[in-house]
Amino acid sequence: MYCLEIHKRAVPFFQLLILAVLAFSLPTAAAPPLFSFEKTQLHDTDIQTLPTIHRSLFAFDNNSSSQVPHNEGRCKVYPTDQSWPSPDAWAALNTLTSDALIKVTAPQAAPCYPGAEYNAEICADLTANWTNSFIHLSDPVEMLSPVTQGLTCQPPDVFDSKNCRLGGYPLYVVNATTTRQIQAAVNFARNTGVRLVVKNTGHDFSGKSGGKEALSIWTHHLKDIMFLEEYDDGTYKGPAIKAGSGVQGYEMYQAASERNVVVVGGEGKTVGMMGGYILGSGHSPLSSLYGTGADQILALEVVTPDGRFVTASPTSHSDLFWALSGGGGSTFGVVTSATVKAHPEMHVTGVRFIFTSDPDAGGTDRFFAGLRKYLDYFESHADKGIYSYWLIQPSTPAPGRFTFTMMPWLAPNMTRDQAMPLLSPWIADLEALDIKPELNITYHETFYESWLANFPLEVVEKTNVTTASRIFPRANFASASQLNATFAELRTSIEKKNHVVVGFNMSPTPRSGIPDNAVNPAWRDCLMFAQQSVRWSPNATAAEILTAHEDLTLNDMQRWRDITPGGGTYLAESDRREPNFQQAFYGAKYDRLLEVKRKYDPKEVFWAVTAVGSEGWTVETEDGLPTENGRLCRVV
Repeated sequence: MYCLEIHKRAVPFFQLLILAVLAFSLPTAAAPPLFSFEKTQLHDTDIQTLPTIHRSLFAFDNNSSSQVPHNEGRCKVYPTDQSWPSPDAWAALNTLTSDALIKVTAPQAAPCYPGAEYNAEICADLTANWTNSFIHLSDPVEMLSPVTQGLTCQPPDVFDSKNCRLGGYPLYVVNATTTRQIQAAVNFARNTGVRLVVKNTGHDFSGKSGGKEALSIWTHHLKDIMFLEEYDDGTYKGPAIKAGSGVQGYEMYQAASERNVVVVGGEGKTVGMMGGYILGSGHSPLSSLYGTGADQILALEVVTPDGRFVTASPTSHSDLFWALSGGGGSTFGVVTSATVKAHPEMHVTGVRFIFTSDPDAGGTDRFFAGLRKYLDYFESHADKGIYSYWLIQPSTPAPGRFTFTMMPWLAPNMTRDQAMPLLSPWIADLEALDIKPELNITYHETFYESWLANFPLEVVEKTNVTTASRIFPRANFASASQLNATFAELRTSIEKKNHVVVGFNMSPTPRSGIPDNAVNPAWRDCLMFAQQSVRWSPNATAAEILTAHEDLTLNDMQRWRDITPGGGTYLAESDRREPNFQQAFYGAKYDRLLEVKRKYDPKEVFWAVTAVGSEGWTVETEDGLPTENGRLCRVV
């Protein structure tokens, strides 16, 4: 195995050639070499050098399920509890992590409210850029789904929180740049009973990186990338890339392109590729060729709940490797890096366009007839490797107008001449309905260039929106009657309920065969993944917001569940209140996943909503809304 470690982004190819002297080989089945930050570890001998009073705070766990967890009470430990760690204990954590501990005294939008942080100029800049995901990614506690935080500190022009409070944000953050710091934080949380959460970028729709007065491990700065030209572990032979869990989509795609390969990652530019995305399966513009993100995993470096640092692979901690390959993050441990398959570079054709419903009589019916025609092509497109990402929006304030946006229809490894015959029949169908979209057709020699040109930057979710989703299997597209039933429910959500619907046409099954991992079985039969979002008035009461949540979860989504019996949905882009989440997110693999959870985390150090093993706990909020703004307590 030949490897080359890159510590900075945007390294030109000629520089990589110069650095190639660093390449070396490893025997078959050898684990990938550790990054330098992973070699900085916490050991038992380090604990013995601490002052006696601090050793119990950072001691490793023997992982015996017979041991009683520190917090024998019903809830995790909070600042109002007598057992909350003393200032001296927090200072010891800061010392052991080399001053990496951040105490969150004010959220990012605090300059917009009266108090010591008030600054009109900073507030104006924040307000103008609030939907830009980058400003939230550089903050240790912000999330891209602010509703799940509790909306306790947003810029007033975005949402008037009346005042600025921490709410569902963590109180302390370890800004992790070494494995040692992560180990110290895990041991501290386990030994004190403080709630522990993990944040990479904060993209998860359900707000898994949040947690009122929790200790957070922030992995965003684990950015190393290593190219492994000849990886061979006995199960896979070929090029691979090892990347720190903080590496984001745009960084990974660029690094891969510079080595003339591609990797399976998300469509979003700022998604942390080796964090919750890949651990929770992760769909991709390349899924119809290579499957999910989790299908690419070859090895993982992990800090487990006992504080130990291990390699999880098919030959080492294989049960943990299986669980982390699709079974979700934030519950089995903290991943510091992942090694994934790299595939040959490819050219790509992309198509983007928009069409709207006409205001004249029959315009709405023609619009939806065009959508119905599109469903006829889902199976053939996905089976040929196509990936499409589309959006339908009801126009506001005028009712009865609708816009379809294709952003984009992507044909990996196809020239324009190869791709357009696949799309043209649907375009002809649209034109026969007097719908004439202007096609923006692009062709790029590399996947990275195509991805840059075709996918928009993600934006922060609005403060009056919640989203739910469903995976639609092949059976829904197998006959005219099933297609019509599927279409009817989509139309009801859009036209009658005025919901925004986002859809993806893909088939996330590797052409090389389905690996034995924890990916939700529903993905293997998928032809469409779709989301619908409900909105409420910006000044709605808690009761009104809860009613909107329940209508989406129990009524609108139930319609979608009824036409996809036994199906499921995607962990990272879903409803935090999803009924029977064990089946919806994990399918028949849940029981095995729960066994792994109980083996590696018998003290329940890690918890995240809808994660494996989460059913025994709940966040108790004062207003009853499904947010992180409350104490985490055992279910009574």
